[in-house]
Amino acid sequence: MSKAREVNFDGLIGPSHNYGGMSEGNLASASNAGDVSNPREAALQGLEKMRLLVKAGLTQAILPPLPRPNFDLLVSAGFGGSDADIIEKAAKTAPQLLKAAYSASSMWAANAATVSPSADAADGRLHLTAANLSTMLHRSTEHPDTTASLAAIFEDESRFAVHGALPCHADFADEGAANHVRLCAEHGGPGVELFVFGREAGESLIGFPARQTKLASESIARAHRLKDNRTVLSRQARAAIDAGAFHNDVVCVGALDTLFFHELAFEDTTGTLTQIRKAADGLFELKPVMVAEAEVPIGDAIRSYLFNSQLLQWPGEDRLVLLAPIETQETNSTRTFCERMVSGNGPIGRVQYVDVRQSMRNGGGPACLRLRVVMTDEEIAAAHQGVFLDDDRIDALQDIVRRTYRDRVAPADLADPQFASECQIAREALLEALGLTGLV
Repeated sequence: MSKAREVNFDGLIGPSHNYGGMSEGNLASASNAGDVSNPREAALQGLEKMRLLVKAGLTQAILPPLPRPNFDLLVSAGFGGSDADIIEKAAKTAPQLLKAAYSASSMWAANAATVSPSADAADGRLHLTAANLSTMLHRSTEHPDTTASLAAIFEDESRFAVHGALPCHADFADEGAANHVRLCAEHGGPGVELFVFGREAGESLIGFPARQTKLASESIARAHRLKDNRTVLSRQARAAIDAGAFHNDVVCVGALDTLFFHELAFEDTTGTLTQIRKAADGLFELKPVMVAEAEVPIGDAIRSYLFNSQLLQWPGEDRLVLLAPIETQETNSTRTFCERMVSGNGPIGRVQYVDVRQSMRNGGGPACLRLRVVMTDEEIAAAHQGVFLDDDRIDALQDIVRRTYRDRVAPADLADPQFASECQIAREALLEALGLTGLV
């Protein structure tokens, strides 16, 4: 068994961070649409969360923001001329399209890709499949640049397999690791991969969109060379989706042998747990932690993002740590539940709260901001070293953010060509600091 650890690749919040309200089914995004955002504060909050993990002794890495505004999208819609001409014309005649072109939603790295470690894959390589995010226009344009970023970081094809996105069709709708959980006894050993979907291919549903299809999940499991008997597919509860759980990670998170989830997370909870236990036979004993609707109503779970937290194996601690947004502490039912949970003898022994309010107001908590990648020491050494963080690199990135990011972005600012130029300059400086100038 190879020595391995879980590396958190956080999305660095981009300079175009704004409250566009474009994500149907995401209640926080909709309720804050049109508000003034603070990209500088957002990025600094994200980097401080990363610093917390670095100081704890965890391995922390970063994914750069994608190029914004997305001129390729605007040009494909018929806008031409100089960059300034394109911005000005789009602002006048297609403001919704301009908002999509400026979206900084790639910061939610849990949607960047689905990841299977080398211990699970038949070919012994670490597999990553970029998500097509086809359900929402502003996110559907991300995958080409996401694939390029992943290919630049995981370049060694003898160790890594970076797959392009699935076809951008409704039947293949894929939202990445936000609908995927890996369970195991220890990171370096074989595990069980749980794929959660909201609908079948071709199925039409009333209400908020179900963003992950069973066909997409099955296709990724095949591409990643996973064993059938170690792969579980489960349907997300329609009640959770309609309540605002647009991704499964809004109602469920797992780490090692522990699955922490809301009572309404799965359409068939008993069946899902039975499947996981069967797949885990001989590997580990599942430790389910289910939160009852009577104790934490689904509405409170979604508003507080209790489950959109990072569940971590913290150095020096015997039990897992839940890294939760401060909103979880501020919500009575979730705070009370967390206090009771950690006072017991279950697998989660501590809750630590972090401030990521700028991200939360757009509908993304600590778990949304990171892509978990289980890597052996040899794989870490083979990856691009510029994205792995220490205090000095975090300081350097924060200096760039303070120097190049605005502290106020209102909807009207998207029509300013100068803002577009500032976003490009900021991203180029970040890429240079990360040694990824080939992505400019």
